[in-house]
Amino acid sequence: MNDTFTISDLMTLLTKKAGLPVEAQTDDPSARFSNVGLDSLAFLEMQTALSQAYGVEMPDDQTEHYTFGEIVDLVQGQLEMRSVEQAK
Repeated sequence: MNDTFTISDLMTLLTKKAGLPVEAQTDDPSARFSNVGLDSLAFLEMQTALSQAYGVEMPDDQTEHYTFGEIVDLVQGQLEMRSVEQAK
């Protein structure tokens, strides 16, 4: 299981699992799903992929309001918490 998560990782995941075209990938942390043409179904695909690949849970409230930077921060935060817990 991976212990870091970046916006590049998110773009790769969205391309492979949620149908994001390669040409729509962005490194802009303020971008949202709607900015790159993805919808709530793509968000659900991302949630499943994050759970499977990283073992983290992404809340599904207000899916259209998350920026890519917020998603990265949330996932990275969970990974760091798990790392601290495992170190105890």
